[in-house]
Amino acid sequence: MRLGRRKVRIVTERMILRPPVHADFRAWSGLRNDSRLFLERWEPLWAADHLSRKAFTNRVYWAQRSVSADTALPLFMIRAADDQLLGAITLDNIRRGPAQDGTLGYWVGQPFARQGYMREAILALTHHAFTTLDLSRLQAACLPENAASRGCLEKCGFKYEGVAQSYLQIAGRWRNHVLYSNLRADRRGKTDVGAA
Repeated sequence: MRLGRRKVRIVTERMILRPPVHADFRAWSGLRNDSRLFLERWEPLWAADHLSRKAFTNRVYWAQRSVSADTALPLFMIRAADDQLLGAITLDNIRRGPAQDGTLGYWVGQPFARQGYMREAILALTHHAFTTLDLSRLQAACLPENAASRGCLEKCGFKYEGVAQSYLQIAGRWRNHVLYSNLRADRRGKTDVGAA
């Protein structure tokens, strides 16, 4: 199913997941700046203009093009109670045809970490990907030592698949990542014992 120009909005128990808009700049740059030390060890090096309005404007335009082209679904995590930006989650590298898959990436601001927001976002976007977008498989990768991210993926039904050598440049150097996946019709670890 192609998204076209349809507005994307996913509602969870505590959040609204929606693409970024130009008016989000101050909230985004403020949260990223305040969480910089918390985020930098898990992310690629930030460009010198990472927090600039121009870089954010480019991010918004990329999000609009990606949604229209059905190649990615970049979403901001907005707390419904007070419109607070909490972080972001992106379904990227959407492939159609025989693959029907995509890759999850995400970040959460330091003040909102370990409060279940990311788990809620991953579960909602996974459901959307399988039911609305008709994807069959989602992948995610994180650094081996990122216990919080690994635990979150596992609680959301993602299964460990292995290690990708030199997968991404993080903090300026090539790093191995552990790979996880979630399948729409996942039978891994299940048996037919007890089935009628």
